[in-house]
Amino acid sequence: MTSAELRQKYLKFFQDKGHKIIPSASLIPPEEVELAGTERVLFTTAGMHPLIPYLLGKDHPEGKRLVNVQKCLRTDDIDEVGDTTHNTFFEMLGNWSLGDYGKEEAINWSYEFLINVLKLDAKRIYVSVFAGDNDASFDEESYETWKKLGVGVDHIFKYGKEDNWWPTGGDKPGPQGPDTEMFYDMDPKSKTPINPAGNNQRFVEIWNDVFMQYQNNNGSYTELKQKNVDTGMGLERILTILQGKDNIYETELFSEAIELIKSKATNFDLRKAKIIADHARASTFLISDGIKPRSADERGSILVRLLTKSMALGKEIGINGSFISTLSDLFVNIYKNQYKELDENRNLINNVITQEETQYAQRSLTWMPIQEQAITNVINQYKNEQQRQQFIAGQASIVSGASLSYNDLHKKFPTINSNPTASEVIGTVSATLKMSQGIPVEETFQQAQQVYSTFNKQEAETIVDVMKNLHSEASKVNVKRAKGGLAVQSDLAAKYHTATHLLHQALRDILGNHVHQTGSHITDERLRFDFSHDTKLTREQIKKVEDIVNKKIEENLTVSKKSMPKEAADQMGAIGLFHEKYGDLVNIYCIGKSDDPKSAYSKEFCGGPHADSTGSLGSFKITKEESTGASGRRIYATIK
Repeated sequence: MTSAELRQKYLKFFQDKGHKIIPSASLIPPEEVELAGTERVLFTTAGMHPLIPYLLGKDHPEGKRLVNVQKCLRTDDIDEVGDTTHNTFFEMLGNWSLGDYGKEEAINWSYEFLINVLKLDAKRIYVSVFAGDNDASFDEESYETWKKLGVGVDHIFKYGKEDNWWPTGGDKPGPQGPDTEMFYDMDPKSKTPINPAGNNQRFVEIWNDVFMQYQNNNGSYTELKQKNVDTGMGLERILTILQGKDNIYETELFSEAIELIKSKATNFDLRKAKIIADHARASTFLISDGIKPRSADERGSILVRLLTKSMALGKEIGINGSFISTLSDLFVNIYKNQYKELDENRNLINNVITQEETQYAQRSLTWMPIQEQAITNVINQYKNEQQRQQFIAGQASIVSGASLSYNDLHKKFPTINSNPTASEVIGTVSATLKMSQGIPVEETFQQAQQVYSTFNKQEAETIVDVMKNLHSEASKVNVKRAKGGLAVQSDLAAKYHTATHLLHQALRDILGNHVHQTGSHITDERLRFDFSHDTKLTREQIKKVEDIVNKKIEENLTVSKKSMPKEAADQMGAIGLFHEKYGDLVNIYCIGKSDDPKSAYSKEFCGGPHADSTGSLGSFKITKEESTGASGRRIYATIK
């Protein structure tokens, strides 16, 4: 069975069970998910993330039964990539009940699809259910449902929250509850003890049915008014089983890429080839969904890490010259029928990756000598403990955004030396370069070993971890500030959303219809708007855009929301790349003198909150305009 056949069979099976097919959302979670009060995620890591507002009770235009194939990306298991089952990017087959059917139907359908449609061997299927604890009781209903289906009690395992509760650990705010997981025995003749959730290669988790019964508010559990079912099956994993392969990299989704890497390498290594292929595929999808490697956010940093790692590994296995862009083009061809945006963005993807490969090649020629000099300077300049303390504390203050002494740092992170060594200073340099330029820490360490005979890698790695933790803490604080502002001043968030629509249309009025939104970010203090345009805006152009937006604010235009078929919205001239997708229906926000879309000044796909009229926005001011790359610009603006 091919991947295309698997997707089609899954969608049709649940369509026949009354589910409406909805398209995959972007890898960038919609802002509406954050506004729902759940924990922020950088990427769509599960099929349920774009549906959080509906899992919390909002009506979905397509009804209470939904099914789709969702693009996902996770980096928490990035060090496991290259084994038999782990990827960064992956596809999740999922079906949902929004307050409709419950555990019995979900489990029955899961089993029916596995046995009757995919023809898996029932004797090799094992399942697990929630064992119960002080927060929630044993999931007896799931246990009894599996028994009724003929699954023997020796194939049903009971586990606690660490294995059978979503999300794992059960301590995060949001809708959650017990789950039941399905595993497939990859080696029935093995003498390995039967423990499906154990950390071994014998059992592969293939499907997870989550029963969202509770709302967790920082450890206090309450029953959800709307109980939901959220199921997910990893496409790559089940495809491996269906095609009789030993691991996901032997399936049709990766085999051609691995062969291409092998043909170019003079020192081929299979594990490294798998990581290269995985990171190239993930980068392709991230760029297509609007992530830029040099953007000043964590998503862009992760893209840099994926690309840099794949290029560095390519160099290690003897590949000379650019090759990630070739791999990327191969993945576009593999997935273009399922995700048409890949083909539409083929040139953009190629240009971004080619630029990164060119810069990496240039760095390779100049980096090592520069790095050697930098390390020599570190050794010569910071010879005593006091100088080293000052240097590390200064860098830590920059990374964390707070004034820190070395004593503060030592109290916060007792693992670092009270008297810092030159190795820790080198580690500080490594961490700073990694965060600012995406330079692998390993390159700094390798060079340090060459020029500094007493270099202690473990000490250097410790300070790198400290800097990473400070950076992560600072990012979380900034996110909380932004979320707090939106939560407290939701009216202000709505006004800024409305202002971005006016800005988008005004830019098209002044610069031309080639202008399209490529990204945006809103806090309680300003808006950031990224758009396609290849030249710097003049002062005159900026003034004209401001004047148009302020004129539309003065006119106190009506802001109205319309739901309509996507085809009708396209014909009407609605714009916007990051619109909320509902299958055949889309949300359009119209800004005009009436609620008639045909006469509206701005017509745009969107899922965020909006003001009722433009008059409430006050005045609009562009505070900064800058480049985001060869064909992109960014505007910062405020309203008062």
